Amino acid sequence: MSKVLVLYYSSYGHIETMAHAIAEGARSAGAEVDIKRVPETVPEEVAKGAGYKLDQAAPVAKVSDIADYDAIIVGTGTRFGRMSSQMAAFLDQAGGLWASGALNGKVGGAFTSTNTQHGGQETTLFSIITNLLHFGMTIVGLDYGHAGQMHDKDLVGGAPYGATTIAGADGSRQPSEIDLEGARYQGRRVAEVANKLFG
Repeated sequence: MSKVLVLYYSSYGHIETMAHAIAEGARSAGAEVDIKRVPETVPEEVAKGAGYKLDQAAPVAKVSDIADYDAIIVGTGTRFGRMSSQMAAFLDQAGGLWASGALNGKVGGAFTSTNTQHGGQETTLFSIITNLLHFGMTIVGLDYGHAGQMHDKDLVGGAPYGATTIAGADGSRQPSEIDLEGARYQGRRVAEVANKLFG
């Protein structure tokens, strides 16, 4: 079966929670899955003062790691409608992998979190997807097989471009079960495509 990397950056834990759901979905399709996070670039005293979640158990990834996987699903919270600087700094270091074609044909996906319902989820997903397309990757989004993203009775995340959640202005809202179902669904779909291509 395929090897899948869930690569994420999470300041407050919302994306960390989504990453575990993505991984759960990929494992349900029989994939071998690792969860890794990108390095924090904010000084520790600043991160502590801002209430960052500093006890995340996932190992810190090295750029060279991503070439070892058949699929990479990238998640980060949004920053003004685009990916976080931490994730951008990590992906910006992958020029050597791009130049060698090491990521060509691999499967990619994206997921994100915003404070508000209209906080730039889709533009953030596209900022990640654009990067993955430049790497030569085949993108798998969150198709409408996950009907929960069309739910209109409660606040829910999700877009055709990837799984999402909404943290709330103060960060107190945790991913809903519908949001987590979307993450599991996308993880499974990415793994299924990778299994067909590489399994």
